[in-house]
Amino acid sequence: MSTDGRGPIETATAELAAWLTSAAGEPVPIGPPRTDGDAAGLTLWPLDLRPARQTRSSGVVREPYRFTVRYLLCVSGPAGLPRLDRVLTAATSDGRYPVVLEAGDAPLWSAFGAAPRPALLIDVPAQVDHPTPAAPPVLQPLRLRQLEVRTLTGRVVGPEDQPLAAMRVELPATASAVRTGPDGRFRIGGVPHDPEHPAPVRLRLSGRGLVLTADVDAGEDDIVIVCAPPTH
Repeated sequence: MSTDGRGPIETATAELAAWLTSAAGEPVPIGPPRTDGDAAGLTLWPLDLRPARQTRSSGVVREPYRFTVRYLLCVSGPAGLPRLDRVLTAATSDGRYPVVLEAGDAPLWSAFGAAPRPALLIDVPAQVDHPTPAAPPVLQPLRLRQLEVRTLTGRVVGPEDQPLAAMRVELPATASAVRTGPDGRFRIGGVPHDPEHPAPVRLRLSGRGLVLTADVDAGEDDIVIVCAPPTH
């Protein structure tokens, strides 16, 4: 809905009618083609709705649903011809409302019970906007805390406590990565730690044909990670 409470079709129709009034030099009524012989001028009528290319939503904000409203603008009586001329000239000059010269099919006029007459099809883009959901209210005062940063030390070993050298140990999603020494030991810094809500730290290990992850306790002084040989 627009800010004045009108829906997308009503808004598109009102905006097009205002532009046509300016282009034709007089108001253009909204209604089906007139069949009475005394009618004069132009009439505007929405014929159908057509889908438009959609864009993919991402995050919290939803993209609007886009479509096109196709209108029939036709002459009602001989006096409508010069007004249609003015509309066609304006449409091809400013490019705001592209027109389609395909309104002469006999079945269209038969459906209205009207005689064929000069007419234009005008496609107007419209969209259904989705309101952004309101954020939940903050019920408690905001409290900022600075997390601790720790350094993890430990060993990477194979079966029977055999040290594994040159194993890559990294902290995923960060730039922290080291390799184990000849004794299998490693030391990796920059590990965030929340003492109020402690959680395991996930490490990624690779080397010697192995790729695995290990969840370790950041509070341990000497972490031992056991790597089993790959199975074939």
